[in-house]
Formats: sequence, structure tokens, C-alpha cells
Amino acid sequence: MIIYAENRKARFTYEVLETFHAGLELNGQEVKSIKSGRIQIAGSYIILRGGELFLIGAVIPPYQPANAPNDYQQDRIRKLLLHKKEIRALIGKIKEKGLTFVPLKVYNHNRRIKLEFGIARGKKKYDKREVLKQRQDKREIERALKRGKAT
Repeated sequence: MIIYAENRKARFTYEVLETFHAGLELNGQEVKSIKSGRIQIAGSYIILRGGELFLIGAVIPPYQPANAPNDYQQDRIRKLLLHKKEIRALIGKIKEKGLTFVPLKVYNHNRRIKLEFGIARGKKKYDKREVLKQRQDKREIERALKRGKAT
């Protein structure tokens, strides 16, 4: 499994409750561009419209800018490919107040490009501070252990 893009800030900003996988509706040059690692999903989000899920805000620049069609939009809305049964289940879960869909990463699975997204709830400011404090404490402990082994 090759990971093409990851939204690391999403796990810091949101508390991810459950993750799901979906295909993306792409054209040929977008696939080539993603496979060369040129996709940005930071700041993108997923909406539910008309019983379908769409990825908004993801940027996929053209594979060869000189050969790109004149009407190519690198930040167009892209449809997520899911079965109707899966979409109905997701709609039931997202009805709860304060929950949203957050894209987490784009990866390769059996030569297909997939999007991993999660149902998430926004973290409060004090939760984010607690995470930063825990990281700093962990770093300090590791440094102390390294110094102890070096002597």
C-alpha cells in the first residue's frame, strides 16, 4: 500500500471516531498526477449532497501542465464512489450533531486510488493542549533515557 497524501492535521484537529474507505471519481491525468505524489488534501472536506458524498477542496495539479486541457480545474469537486447501502449507513451515523466527514489519506489499494475518511468530532482547545503536552513529555522521557544509555 502506497500512501500518496496524508492529512496529519486532521487527527490533531478532530477526534476521529470511525474510518471508512471509498474510491474517487478521477480522470486519467488526475490518476497520473496522484501517482506521482502531487495531491494535497489538507484543508479539504467531504459533504453529503443528494444522497452522494463529494470531496471538496482537494487539489490535484495537472500531470503535464503544458498538455493540460484549457478547462482543467485542479480543485474541482470529486465524487466518492460508495455503494448505496454504505451511503445510507453513513447518513445514519452523521445525523448526530457535531459530527463531520474528514479526509485522512489517499492511498493505493490493488492498483486503485482510494480515500480513507473518518467520521469525526472537533476537539476543544484544551484537548489539543493536552495532546501537545503529552508529546512534549514523551520526548523528554526519550531524551533522558538516551542520555542514561550513553553514559
